[in-house]
Amino acid sequence: MLPMRIRLDPWPVDTQGGQLSLHPSETSQLIDVETTHWAALPARDIPRRLERVYVVDGKPRMEARLLIEDGAGASSFAGYGAFVAGAVDLCPHGTRPAVLEGVRAQRVLAHGPGLAVDLARLSPRSPQTGQLEYHPSEFREDHPQAPAAHVQRLMLQAEQELSHGLASAVPLDEDDDREALRTLTLQDGTLRGRNMGGAVVGCVKTIQTMYLGPDRMGLLSELRPGERTPILHLKYGHNQFPRFTWYVRLADAPLHLHPLAGIMRLEMYAPDEPDFLPPIVRAVAQLSGTLLTRLGSVAHKDPRAPQNLIPTSALEHAMGRALGDARLVERRIRAHIAAELGHVAGVA
Repeated sequence: MLPMRIRLDPWPVDTQGGQLSLHPSETSQLIDVETTHWAALPARDIPRRLERVYVVDGKPRMEARLLIEDGAGASSFAGYGAFVAGAVDLCPHGTRPAVLEGVRAQRVLAHGPGLAVDLARLSPRSPQTGQLEYHPSEFREDHPQAPAAHVQRLMLQAEQELSHGLASAVPLDEDDDREALRTLTLQDGTLRGRNMGGAVVGCVKTIQTMYLGPDRMGLLSELRPGERTPILHLKYGHNQFPRFTWYVRLADAPLHLHPLAGIMRLEMYAPDEPDFLPPIVRAVAQLSGTLLTRLGSVAHKDPRAPQNLIPTSALEHAMGRALGDARLVERRIRAHIAAELGHVAGVA
């Protein structure tokens, strides 16, 4: 009998699910598209033609749960919500400083269907604290969690549009002669929504589902920093979501951690059938190890290191500042609603 071994999940215990959930996938399909030889591939240099790398992330926040009754007697679950999607603009060759782009909060009054809802403008007592405007935004569902889900969808849509708007186009067939990779977008998490044609990479830092079979899992723990697996064509979610995917190691795993610590799964949009591997996808995979080992965070500065990239951490702080202090916003909302009800009661 082999001796028992205990390994640590590398992320803090208050991180939901940890970094390594490792649930086996029961509905995925994997096909080799780059090579049938399952072995580590070395990191390559970043080509000079790649001029920009954008790191994109988003953040939603529910600021108050509401029940709305309009003048016609209709009612609905609702909520004051806010979201922000932004980017960090990097030079992959280190010739200029990184800059933030598009980090601006948007606020919505999320409400159910069929209500006559007006713009909610919360004016502060002090002009220096700014005015909060919640624009009506309708959703179809009618349950208590619907407003938060709607704000999340709006954030993901904004993140999607920003990511693809910044990136180079990915040719979808061999006859497409559009320019080569010049701008790449790294998006935090899995890719969502429809393919809008941009060179967008989903950086999955929390490995919740293991798509590889037991015969291929061993390679992940053997990867050295910067090395990657070959590209695979993956269909998951009952074959709804076709993706090109591969795994990269960002840093060595210390002996006391799980051997998959420091592994990130990357994905790009793919057609339903794996007949053609776009050269841009291969180029992104080849440079991904070099780029991500440079951008990876370190444990003494970020408890989610190395997968929580340094630009992502900076962007998270900037998005938090754009949203403002949640306690002060809630106080503003309470004062606004109390004043509105007091005004109505006074008129009556």
